[in-house]
Amino acid sequence: MSIPAFGLGTFRLQGQVVIDSVSTALALGYRVIDTAQIYENEAEVGEAIVASAIAREELFITSKIWVANLAGDRLIDSLKESLRKLQTDYLDLTLIHWPSPDDQVPVAEFMGALLEAKRLGLTRQIGVSNFTIDLMKQAVAAIGAEHIATHQIELHPYLQNRKIVEFARSQGIGITSYMTLAYGEVLKDPLIQQIAERLHATPAQVTLAWAMQSGYAVIPSSTRRANLESNLKARKLTLSEADMALIASLDRGHRLTSPKGIAPNWD
Repeated sequence: MSIPAFGLGTFRLQGQVVIDSVSTALALGYRVIDTAQIYENEAEVGEAIVASAIAREELFITSKIWVANLAGDRLIDSLKESLRKLQTDYLDLTLIHWPSPDDQVPVAEFMGALLEAKRLGLTRQIGVSNFTIDLMKQAVAAIGAEHIATHQIELHPYLQNRKIVEFARSQGIGITSYMTLAYGEVLKDPLIQQIAERLHATPAQVTLAWAMQSGYAVIPSSTRRANLESNLKARKLTLSEADMALIASLDRGHRLTSPKGIAPNWD
C-alpha cells in the first residue's frame, strides 16, 4: 500500500467551515482527507463524508493521535472514538501527531499500541508526524520500518527538512508535507511567481507540483472553491530540473510550527 500524493488538509477548519470545505473538495474529485483528534473537527469531517454518498473504498482518510492519548491503554480507545466521530469502521492511515512531551510515554509503548491498532483492523496503515531523526530511529527499533508508511512533517520551499527526508528515505519511509504553502508566504516569493508566470500556472500550483515531484505527498487546505479546484491542477503540472533546482535554493530553515511544550528538539 502507498500514500496518495494529493489530498485535502483540514487543520484550523471547524464547524460549518470544515463541512463546506470537505463537501466542496469531494464534489470536485478529492478523495483523500486528512484530519486529527486535536483539530476537533472529526465529527464534521465525518458528516461531510457521509453526506457525499461516496463509497468508503474510494476514500483515503487519515487522522492523528493526540499526545494526551499516547499511553498504551488510551491510544486504541481514542482511535475508536475517532472512528465513531468519522462514521467509519477503519482509517486508511493513523499517525502519531507529535511525540510524547519529555518522553512521558516511551516511543516503544505508543508505537506498539499503534501497531496493535493496525493488527485489529482499526487502521490500514500507520505512521508518525513531527519526529526527529532520533525519535524515528526509536520508532523503527520498536516496530520495524516496514510498518511505518509515512512521516508527516512541515515541509515547504523555505523549510526543506533535508536531514529528516534523507533518513526517512534510507528506511523506506515516505514523506508527507504539511504546510506546503507556508501559510501562503511562499506564494509571494518572486522566484516562484516568475516560474508560475512562465508556466501559466499559479504560485500554489508550482509549489505543490515541486513537492509532489520531489516525491512528497501533499495535503493543502482551502475554504474557497476556486482554490480547491485550482490546487487540483498541480497534479498535472511538470517542472523542469532547472526550476526544481531554483526552488530547492529557497531553503532557509524557516520553521512556522513549533508548539511550546510539545515540539521536540528539532534536527
